[in-house]
Amino acid sequence: MVESTAYRQGVAKAAILPRRRYPPQMESSTLALHILTGTNQFLFTGHGEGYVAVNERRFQRPLVVMARDVRTDWPATDFASLEPSHFSYFLDLKPEVLLLGTGAKQQFARPELYRELIDARIAIEFMDTPAACRTYNILVAEDRKVVAAVLI
Repeated sequence: MVESTAYRQGVAKAAILPRRRYPPQMESSTLALHILTGTNQFLFTGHGEGYVAVNERRFQRPLVVMARDVRTDWPATDFASLEPSHFSYFLDLKPEVLLLGTGAKQQFARPELYRELIDARIAIEFMDTPAACRTYNILVAEDRKVVAAVLI
């Protein structure tokens, strides 16, 4: 890593820019972000204890969500019971990335469970279910081939 002389000496130099002035009607306005609706894509619209919502429809069991499909036939029930067949389920879907929502807390599976995904060059990310929902929505908006498998 290359350090600047000013950094090594503990001197922080930064340009000071004048404060930007906005018209009075804009001074108190806030930024509101809204999920894009009216698309033909499946997006997470909510999550809470014991459920996730996809396009406003609540699910209280593990499910697999893709931009154009929602599947409830994934045989996984909870993180502790995951086995290689639960991961090989995703091979035919051929995602760029698989987001595995592991429930209320982030957990990591042993690599031997998802070795087939690694060999097929499918990236897998383990995160808590709320984070998986948020990340999925961002990646779908970027038109990425993403699959979210969430455990409740």
